Amino acid sequence: MIKHFIILMAAICFTLQIDAQGRSYRPNKPPKVLIGIVVENMRPDYVDRYWDKFGEDGFRKLYSQGLVVSNMKISQQAQNYASGTATLFTGVYPSGHGIIDEVWYDRFRMKEVGCVSDDYYFTVGADSKSGNASPKRLTASTIGDNLKLFSMNRSKVYSIAMNAESAVLSAGHAADAAWWFDPVSGRMISSSFYVNTFPEWARNYNLVSQGEKYSGRNWVTLFPENQYTESLPDNHPLERGYGEKANVFPHNLNRLVRRSESFNPIKTTPFANAIVREFAITLLENEPVGTDDFPDLVTVVFSSMDYENGGFGPASLEMQDLYLRLDKEIAELISFAEKKYGKLDVTFFLTANTSASYPVNYLKETFNMPVGEFSPESAFALLNSYLNITYGDAKWIEHLSGQQVYIDHKLVEKNNIDLNEIRNEIAGFLTQFEGVKVALPAQLLEQGGSDNGALAGLYRNYMYNRSGDVLYILNEGWQPVYKFKKVNYTDQIHIPAVFYGAGIERKFVKTPYEAIDLAVTLSEILRIPPPDKSRGRVIEGI
Repeated sequence: MIKHFIILMAAICFTLQIDAQGRSYRPNKPPKVLIGIVVENMRPDYVDRYWDKFGEDGFRKLYSQGLVVSNMKISQQAQNYASGTATLFTGVYPSGHGIIDEVWYDRFRMKEVGCVSDDYYFTVGADSKSGNASPKRLTASTIGDNLKLFSMNRSKVYSIAMNAESAVLSAGHAADAAWWFDPVSGRMISSSFYVNTFPEWARNYNLVSQGEKYSGRNWVTLFPENQYTESLPDNHPLERGYGEKANVFPHNLNRLVRRSESFNPIKTTPFANAIVREFAITLLENEPVGTDDFPDLVTVVFSSMDYENGGFGPASLEMQDLYLRLDKEIAELISFAEKKYGKLDVTFFLTANTSASYPVNYLKETFNMPVGEFSPESAFALLNSYLNITYGDAKWIEHLSGQQVYIDHKLVEKNNIDLNEIRNEIAGFLTQFEGVKVALPAQLLEQGGSDNGALAGLYRNYMYNRSGDVLYILNEGWQPVYKFKKVNYTDQIHIPAVFYGAGIERKFVKTPYEAIDLAVTLSEILRIPPPDKSRGRVIEGI
């Protein structure tokens, strides 16, 4: 009898142990709502620099009560909000997710293509073509895609941004909707890829064109200018600003919009972030987010002066004013979400899809840094002359796109020239320029290389059938300049990474992490498998 009792008790204990082990595999339930706060062109040191001027409920709350990763990097050749966003949300580099730049040359179509442009789909919410977009060129699944799959489509996934690239690439393929600002109409729009019927709440929001609303205002400082002690004087001689007689406060938005013939200038001001925050809260008020046991993902992408980073720079008074105002927008978003869903059911993460560089003239003239401006147009005029002397008079370069060179393959074949030979010649020629750190031919990049070291960014960015024949990177501090176009370029790789809210303990993590680690970490928070191609690791302490 005693023997049978002992066996019975042992069996019960074993069963309880197995059950406890099974439950402990995923001990914490996911938050009902995960809200991503992504800032374009954000340097991590902005938070330290402006700390004393921030309020208590924005950046300070995130950094003082959350898990802070102090050494997060996005190490890839293409540093822009399109490629950066795709890397963050897929957990792989451009060589895996396919977004090798904002635009690249399509050999089949013989023209440049935008990374999210897609004329098969049309704009929803306006009459412009700004919504002709889709994530079809994104070749990897996102964290949102996996969330939809794992929940059998019961989780909700949304994104809101100023730029179509940030909105589409953070939303992914399976999202319920991606929303962005239309610089033509000044309204928030989407694509028919996501939205079949324009929601009534969004239609009501668009009754007033946000572009028209804010273009009638002047951008003035939040505080008296003498309080901006962390920035350069507003009339600093090296600051180009918006152009002649447009580099000091107040900034007349109406004049900038008229000159641009679009509402694009608004994206370089704090008003852009007010629009994003306001639309995000309107979405949370009207869509069924956080209403069931399946976690939802909402990504809110704020702008950080967009293409005017080079005009003002990280040390400008304009940049500080933008971040002091952004602090208030973030605080309002956090306060609204915590009140609506409860602090135990909402988690936030803050990061950036690219960093920002100081202007060349500021670094050179103020600090004597060995930097300069690289003119791709001048360099490739010399390259073309060199190729004509070497191989004969012809148009050997089919296209230049970003930091890539596309050779005319048909012309090379017609003249019985070894493709790898001319690639090597071009790479060697480009490497001789002072501003070029290194240029590598495609055949070397196709072989793959180490994920570490100075050349890692090139290998991580190369994708067969999309990338050019030669890729190059510039020396630190050097920046490309063109005669008739402006580029949003940076060679800085450090970005912020903070987690705050339900299930997150206060912690300061000094271990180095990469941008590809974010998607895997978010998967852990959501209790779902990471994206299939993801190569990252979970950040410690999550």
